[in-house]
Amino acid sequence: MSKKKDDKNNFKDMTAQELAAKGRDFRHEVFNLRLQQASAQLEKSARIRDLRRDIARIETQLSALRIKGAAKESAKKTAAAKA
Repeated sequence: MSKKKDDKNNFKDMTAQELAAKGRDFRHEVFNLRLQQASAQLEKSARIRDLRRDIARIETQLSALRIKGAAKESAKKTAAAKA
C-alpha cells in the first residue's frame, strides 16, 4: 500500500514538462493495453484503470501548476500597477 502512496505523492514533485512527458507515456501505454484487450491478449485489465487514474492525477497537478503560475502573474501585474 505504501508503494501506491509514494507514486501518488511523486507527481507533486515534478515540473510541468516532466508531468506532460509522463502523461504522454501513460496515454501511449493505455493505447497499447487497449489494443491487447481488443485482441484478447490482455492479462491484467486493472492496469488500464490504474493508468487512467494516474493520468487524472497528472492532469490535476498540471492544472494546479497553471493556476499557481497565473496567480503569480496576477500578483506581478498588481504590484506593477501600484508602483
